[in-house]
Amino acid sequence: MTTTTTPTPPLAEGYEISADPDRIDVARVHHWLSTDAYWALGREREKQERAIAGSLNFGVYDAMSGEQVAYARVVTDLATFAWLCDVYVDPAVRGKGIGTSLVAAVRDHLRPHGLRRILLATQDAHGVYEKIGFEALAEPDHWMALVFEKFSQNIS
Repeated sequence: MTTTTTPTPPLAEGYEISADPDRIDVARVHHWLSTDAYWALGREREKQERAIAGSLNFGVYDAMSGEQVAYARVVTDLATFAWLCDVYVDPAVRGKGIGTSLVAAVRDHLRPHGLRRILLATQDAHGVYEKIGFEALAEPDHWMALVFEKFSQNIS
């Protein structure tokens, strides 16, 4: 799998992207993910706070009000690998290309670090990620996962 550089789509007028962790509206992000994101339904606030604290975080903000309208989180060593996760766009601003611009900004932020790959998982947003260069795994049988939730159900 080789990734060609795809252009960075412009962010919709009136919005700005920031990687400043102090701008993250933790309560809003937790609400979005724990109530409306299939992969994080019911996630506890404390767990979300730990996830944010241990990650590189990106937000999209309304330039006038400063209100956060989208979020993305990256788990990375900034040397060899990154996992893009918890990408969420507020339903009120969907359809403006904000998600695509956000993910492109994450990609562009990470590019200078020389990472070998950025991985992500999605059930329904393949088109968003393909626009900026993501592809299905060429050899998915080379990858494995250890899912703790599967095992914790059987522990007494």
